Amino acid sequence: MSFKKHGLSIGIERVDKTFFLSMQAVGKLTHEDYEIITPMIDGALAQVKEPKVNAFIDATELEGWELRAAWDDFKLGLKHNNEFQKIAIYGNQKWQQHAAKLGSWFISGEIKFFDDAQAAMEWLGS
Repeated sequence: MSFKKHGLSIGIERVDKTFFLSMQAVGKLTHEDYEIITPMIDGALAQVKEPKVNAFIDATELEGWELRAAWDDFKLGLKHNNEFQKIAIYGNQKWQQHAAKLGSWFISGEIKFFDDAQAAMEWLGS
């Protein structure tokens, strides 16, 4: 019997108007994953006028997105575009680094790729 790990875990912390969003993606993300996390993110950010978000995304076990999930990710980014200040993507694949560069075209905040989690967290805190 074999099974394939898959999922998305999310943490949201808030201090005044600043949010820290942490996510870990495992396997290939699906539309159903975004149906779960999008309302969580929308609901948290709706509670504050002009929220500011820093995000840490652990993509070390991410294998990619289904096509519809990639579209969901794009829409989520556009919807909260101006709210993101910094997004640190921690990964271990060249395609993840390219995806971070592509994402920076659509997000007003800074996006950086890291292959070291500690360096990513230090950058977010600076």
